[in-house]
Amino acid sequence: MKGTYIGEFQELVMLAVGVLYDDAYGVAIQEEIKKQTGRKVTLSTVHAALNRLEDKGFLTSRLGGATEERGGRPKRLFRITAYGRQTLEKSRSMRNRLWQLIPKVAWDQM
Repeated sequence: MKGTYIGEFQELVMLAVGVLYDDAYGVAIQEEIKKQTGRKVTLSTVHAALNRLEDKGFLTSRLGGATEERGGRPKRLFRITAYGRQTLEKSRSMRNRLWQLIPKVAWDQM
């Protein structure tokens, strides 16, 4: 497995995969990110992140059933792996620790 760190966008993609659970495919992930963050992202950016995350072992994918609306092409569905969950939990824990370390006085002076 390559690398153990994820960037902010990769984290958003993984979180969207978790939110969508059994219906996590490119377009749905793109729409979930926009819905939750207001960020407009391109489908190619989402696919690039999904591929990198799968290469690192944070996600797995499988082909779903083909649909008429997709011209008979199957959807590539993603799920978070145990390693991916562990990575997300470490990321959240690190952020929470850093937030707690900011002295109150730093906020009071703003």
